Amino acid sequence: MRKNIGYLCFLLFTVSSFAQNQEIVVLNKPDTNRGLSLMQTLSIRASETEFDTTSILIQDLSDLLWASNGINRPETGKRTAPSALNAQDIDVYVAMKSGIFFYNANKHLLEKLVDGDYRPDIADKQENFALAPIICLLVSDISRFRFGEDSLRLTWAAIDAGIVSQNINLFCASTGFSTRPRTSMNQQKLREILKLKDSQYIMLNNPIAYKKD
Repeated sequence: MRKNIGYLCFLLFTVSSFAQNQEIVVLNKPDTNRGLSLMQTLSIRASETEFDTTSILIQDLSDLLWASNGINRPETGKRTAPSALNAQDIDVYVAMKSGIFFYNANKHLLEKLVDGDYRPDIADKQENFALAPIICLLVSDISRFRFGEDSLRLTWAAIDAGIVSQNINLFCASTGFSTRPRTSMNQQKLREILKLKDSQYIMLNNPIAYKKD
């Protein structure tokens, strides 16, 4: 995939170089025709432990983020991932060498939140996961649920995060990426870095890379 010389010239920009000095990264239109069939994808889906360090192409990141929790019905604003009460409580943050970005699904773009490489804080004691060129953080804002005690809202949040993570897992299996869902990370430091509200909870993370040759 990453060696396909048929990519158009603008696709040759990698995410790391393209986003190095940009506060906003406008993503490409998602390619909804790529990838294996669902049954083929399920037959090869696996949680990986080794990650290639090659930078991710901008088109690949665009497709990945749209698949994770992008808007697939613009007329209603609904997403590729369902959520309890249609609260759309899950936000996707992308950590890479140049900083951490917020995925604005409504505009299909990335907004830089902070400079610096915080992948080691997400990898925590499992240092090998910091080698992945990008890591997606899934954060739930439980205040978006219209009712319910916090314990119930957190249950909904966990389910919704799992669905978004599965979207990532299936996209990666279908298109030749390595990933795995993880809960381990330096939660306190990440909360401070991202300046999260009390109602926001970091649920999961998915390191993502091209498959190693």
